[in-house]
Amino acid sequence: MVPRWARVCTVFGAVLMLLSGGVLIAYEALLARYEGSVATADLFGDQAAGAQERKSDIKGPLNILLVGIDPRDAETRPLADSILIMHVPPGLDRAYLFSLPRDLRVEIPAFEKAGYPGGTDRLNAAMSHGSNVPGGNPDAARGFELLSKTISANTGIKRFDAGAIINFSGFQKIVDAMGGVTMYIERDVKSEHRQPNGKHRESNPYGEGYIGPQAVYKKGNRHLKGWQALDYVRQRYPSNGVPDGDYGRQRHQQQFVKAMAAQALSKDVAANPIKLDSVLRAAGKSLIFNGRGHSVADFGFALRGLGSDSIQMIKLDGEGIGTGRNYQGERLTPLSEEFLASVKAGTIDEFVLANPELINTNQ
Repeated sequence: MVPRWARVCTVFGAVLMLLSGGVLIAYEALLARYEGSVATADLFGDQAAGAQERKSDIKGPLNILLVGIDPRDAETRPLADSILIMHVPPGLDRAYLFSLPRDLRVEIPAFEKAGYPGGTDRLNAAMSHGSNVPGGNPDAARGFELLSKTISANTGIKRFDAGAIINFSGFQKIVDAMGGVTMYIERDVKSEHRQPNGKHRESNPYGEGYIGPQAVYKKGNRHLKGWQALDYVRQRYPSNGVPDGDYGRQRHQQQFVKAMAAQALSKDVAANPIKLDSVLRAAGKSLIFNGRGHSVADFGFALRGLGSDSIQMIKLDGEGIGTGRNYQGERLTPLSEEFLASVKAGTIDEFVLANPELINTNQ
């Protein structure tokens, strides 16, 4: 029987694609195989700054930045499709997970490495600006560095203790390796991109959008295959059943993260060495990780008390700046700004207790 701290490690590796949770494995060989497959990079610019890697035990509170990208090809600079932050209080036995709107209007600092002079843009563009390599292919790790600096400058969260870039192209392989995932669909949602058989819908030859039959995700508890899970968490248009647009998509991503964490910790995955090995290898091929001196396994052991039931989903609300063709992006509501201030001040427990409307109840 795989011990609980080992099962928690499964979450951090598999779920580090849209969240995190932990990834330690019971057997030395399996752990070595997993860690050997995970790409690492200088996501925070520590090596260039001459910083020494920290080797001390991991202590809370922790802030972990998780960014999902959907690279089209090696020549195209990536945008940050999903931006999630997991805050873990000092006890390391529970966590708050929240998303930042990718259209959030922010000041992006100058970034000499990429030749970017700085300016005002949407948050997801920081990844693109930072990944620029004059005369070469884009560098996602460099883009992550500018994105993290931008988030710190605009939220007050001075430091991230770990970070990961999750490649969505490997996302569905992880879900399929787990045997799919069961989650609650809060309302009927039609797919903008996929047919019922999973094939991509055809582009509309007479205008924008797509034509042909659409996959439909019915309200209720549903078991999703990899392509279905990825497709569902991407939907964001009211015409497809997501009335609150990108904020609804953020909520669905968080709901999926929690469902995936529960699946990764289940006996069906964690106690099945063959399936566990498949999941970990798929996860290793899908992410780039940086623990600022600590490995994925180090974090998995530190977060061994963290389970899916101890992850609290937080919804940050915002509002559009401009409308129609004058739409410029999003800004957070005052309450959401105050929540971020509580993360910085270390008073998040008290703030959420006093403002329960921030809790995503559709979990």
